[in-house]
Amino acid sequence: MHHFVLKDGSLHAEGVSLEALAEQVGTPTYVYSTATLARHYGLLRDAVAAHRSALGDALIAFAVKANSNISVLATLARLGCGADTVSEGEIRRALKAGVPADRIIFSGVGKTDAELAFALEQGVRQINVESGVELDRLIAVATHKGLSPDIAIRVNPKVGAGGHAKITTGGEGDKFGVPVDEALSLYARAAASPHVTPVGLACHIGSQITDLAPLEAAFRTLRDMTLTLRGQGLSVTRLDLGGGLGVPYHGQAETASIADYVAMCARVLDGLGVEAAFEPGRLLAANAGVLLSRVIQINERADGRRFLVLDAAMNDLMRPALYDAFHEVVPVRPRDGEDLPYDIVGPVCETGDTFARDRAMPPLKAGDLVAFTGAGAYGAVMSSEYNSRPLVAEILVDGDRWAVIRDRPTYEDMWAREPKADWL
Repeated sequence: MHHFVLKDGSLHAEGVSLEALAEQVGTPTYVYSTATLARHYGLLRDAVAAHRSALGDALIAFAVKANSNISVLATLARLGCGADTVSEGEIRRALKAGVPADRIIFSGVGKTDAELAFALEQGVRQINVESGVELDRLIAVATHKGLSPDIAIRVNPKVGAGGHAKITTGGEGDKFGVPVDEALSLYARAAASPHVTPVGLACHIGSQITDLAPLEAAFRTLRDMTLTLRGQGLSVTRLDLGGGLGVPYHGQAETASIADYVAMCARVLDGLGVEAAFEPGRLLAANAGVLLSRVIQINERADGRRFLVLDAAMNDLMRPALYDAFHEVVPVRPRDGEDLPYDIVGPVCETGDTFARDRAMPPLKAGDLVAFTGAGAYGAVMSSEYNSRPLVAEILVDGDRWAVIRDRPTYEDMWAREPKADWL
């Protein structure tokens, strides 16, 4: 469910007109709904709480990579949400947004020594170690700092899943984590060191997963490993289940419900006495945001092909170009008339700057506003200034109030970041 609805013939974000926002802020612009973020977090929180006997005092840690805007993170932090981070910058964003360090997980396959040192200094909840060489480096950094951080070993369970090959992260050939046998050995090696404290196992097998079967297979692997490690006299108190549950992008198949997903997790972990962690990103943010764009013109060719040229481009929303991802595109003020087929494109000088082909849309004309739905995750966070296009703006709505939470830079702002070499 989301809070983008038609009122008086025009699309609104909660109580705010998208037409009014476009007039005041311009386009393209991302618009986020506080009510939707809160609803999605609440559904997951309540489902987890209902299975406390199996999941313990579970942590919900929002995957910052999905939407790293500080106001979005602060909205979730006020609700009690933690943060899953993959860089020093993301840790810093989470802290600035008000997420306590002991609710921050530090993941990622390529953490630098400087990033590990920063995480140790901040006292993050745990560091998910993804290789033997990383464990050795972390031990060296921790020794220098005189600390013994809690860690989890990230397992590659050879169960890959996701909406696209580029977002499948648990398959045998993927770069993330270590195989089961190696993970067991690493855990024992970590337990023998006074400079790290192994507390659990972690996995994350992909993104936009619509079927619970591969997730359950991965979690059963973690369960079996937990029992094996305990049989060796080692303590395992946490299981980090990652994220990856998909969302129902309009026009695509429904995904498993949050309730069914959490019930499956509880069934697998029941009796282990561990504390679970969940790392949702898309699940909380995707349908909490739209990308607002304006029609520049409609190019009609003699062969009948019709190009709907928008002021939003692939540099503003990369997912269709990168993953062939689907986003519904809806008129902000629909008008009556028979649907027509459009190729929906942006102004960037690449054929890849195509959002959809032969998409049936109501009649449109130059100047009309459209909204890309399901754009709150992996949208603005992946945007760029390709073709020297100013970075897209972001707005947060809360009821009848709204605020610009990332300004669109002026050209002068852009030039100021590029000081000319003093010999030119």
